[in-house]
Amino acid sequence: MPGGVEWALHCCVVLTTSSEPVPAARLAELHDVSASYLAKQLQALARAGLVHSTQGKSGGYALTRGPESITLLDVVEALAGPGPAFVCTEIRQRGPLATPAAACATPCGIARAMATAETAWRRALAATTIADLVRDVDANHGPDIMTAYGTWLGAPSG
Repeated sequence: MPGGVEWALHCCVVLTTSSEPVPAARLAELHDVSASYLAKQLQALARAGLVHSTQGKSGGYALTRGPESITLLDVVEALAGPGPAFVCTEIRQRGPLATPAAACATPCGIARAMATAETAWRRALAATTIADLVRDVDANHGPDIMTAYGTWLGAPSG
């Protein structure tokens, strides 16, 4: 998940600059990442309805809706699924000093802490959109970078 989410988020940001579908290979070239691995991430985004895939010579990927309506949580769940990042397996009930199941009526401190962190993480992801990331890119790299992305994406490759 880690690399795939990062790559997918960067692609979503730069796709805001193009009015035409952008080939996966072009996005991979822009970010200097594996085209085949990136294509898998883009396909997951397409299955989730976040991007649309167009086949053919002028095919590629485009966002399906405005960047203000796509959250980071949408992207994370498209790639990693909706389940929690941490899953308690009740390890405390294993091994030579196992706690009896009857004594494990409530989640342990580790499970509680991870559930709290998961909730906070998902709230933060849900509160941040691709449009927010675009604004951050503009603030961090100057307002010309998004225009430069759009120009580069639209230029002939080679």
